[in-house]
Amino acid sequence: MKINKTNAARLLDKAGVTYELVPYPVDEDDLSAIHVAASLGEDVEQVFKTLVLHGDRGGHFVCVVPGEREVDLKLAARASGNKKCDLVPVKELLPLTGYIRGGCSPIGMKKQLPTYIHPSCLDFPYIYVSAGVRGLQLKIAPQDLIRQTEAEICPLFEE
Repeated sequence: MKINKTNAARLLDKAGVTYELVPYPVDEDDLSAIHVAASLGEDVEQVFKTLVLHGDRGGHFVCVVPGEREVDLKLAARASGNKKCDLVPVKELLPLTGYIRGGCSPIGMKKQLPTYIHPSCLDFPYIYVSAGVRGLQLKIAPQDLIRQTEAEICPLFEE
């Protein structure tokens, strides 16, 4: 099966970053990272989801958290220098990032947004994030993802 390169993959190629594109079957009724992890046969702690938020002071930003976790909006606001923040409505996701829900990669958004990633990513030799389309994950070393997105490591939920 031929896998088409996504914008995120092309950017990683250009930067000389090692990664793997890993396809999985899409379930339109369940776009959760938990479903993705089960499809890949991987630990859900290693499959990270990309959330786009809007702060009251600093505009849009991205949080990358383990798949079964919910981002704590207070912690996300604090990390990003906002007083409060909310998830971006799904209808704003595509025009803002170039990605759709269930296929939002922290790499290669229309505009590079400030990115925050949970420290648990460093517990693994590699993690999974969306490659930019539903049905395709990027398997990447967390340090490479952090470097590529210029992410800041910070707690994004209560442990």
